[in-house]
Amino acid sequence: MKRLILALSVMLAAAGLSAQPTAWQPPPGLTQIPIWPGAAPDAQPASGSEISTTTDKHDLVAGKPYVWVENVTQPTMTVYPPKGKNTGVAVIVFPGGGFMGLAMDLEGTEVCDWLTSKGVSCVLLKYRVPRSEDYYDQKLQRHVEPKPPTAFQDAQRAISLTRSRAAQWGIDPRKIGVMGFSAGGYLAAKTSTEFERRAYKPVDAADQESCRPDFSVPIYPGHLWRSDDGSTELKLNPKIHVTSRTPPIFLLQAEDDYVDNVNQALVFYIALKEAKVPVEMHLYAHGGHAFGLRSTRFPITAWPQLVERWLRTIGMIPE
Repeated sequence: MKRLILALSVMLAAAGLSAQPTAWQPPPGLTQIPIWPGAAPDAQPASGSEISTTTDKHDLVAGKPYVWVENVTQPTMTVYPPKGKNTGVAVIVFPGGGFMGLAMDLEGTEVCDWLTSKGVSCVLLKYRVPRSEDYYDQKLQRHVEPKPPTAFQDAQRAISLTRSRAAQWGIDPRKIGVMGFSAGGYLAAKTSTEFERRAYKPVDAADQESCRPDFSVPIYPGHLWRSDDGSTELKLNPKIHVTSRTPPIFLLQAEDDYVDNVNQALVFYIALKEAKVPVEMHLYAHGGHAFGLRSTRFPITAWPQLVERWLRTIGMIPE
């Protein structure tokens, strides 16, 4: 993904996308589950119907196209059951896209295929976009924070809903984590630091369950460090409130990330260390941005093995 991650709804043609007049659908055999029992809270007017698009030869990741989803107004979860022995662990995955769209295969379905192969249940969240959280406005040349933060509402709800159905899905309710990429990495950080209070009014019994994840994996996260004013000061986004109750965190980023500066991970790491939160951070000299699980010539793309080892270290997956 090129810098269009920060702007991507400008024009489909300019981004090298070929629109299909259909909404995104999960792989055969899997079903999307609406995360809200009725209308989503604080629903915003849509600029059009949900569309799923696939990039062309001008916009590839590791030599392959990726799927881009826009205009999501009906958020859903797709549950991927584990393959082989069930560890009881579940990971809710937040794809990235600058809160303008969702990279649903690159940072979603492909991630779930890896997790389930390790005996981990995967819950893929299709959250509301565009402009559903802190996003970069190309015209204004600055970050804009919408109110209410509907993407964050969807993320909190997904955690509680998953925990409420843990027994049904063969999940240990004490082993539910989150993993996010880019903007989704911000959601992983925010859900890990803001769980005492919901961003919406509870709607049913599922909201009686905690929305605190048991662990969190932000991969090349964005929106954690602000530099709109040209400042180079390492200062965490004030919307992220790290406390001693923040769960264990795994951070990964490339120092040459051309979309989200490596300072995004650094400011979060510093805040976590100051709060004495268990954190493991891996920085690589090269790798860029938005590579997902796709293998490239850079060592950073072997990161899934590091996550697997870390999950064993924190006692989520047995040795």
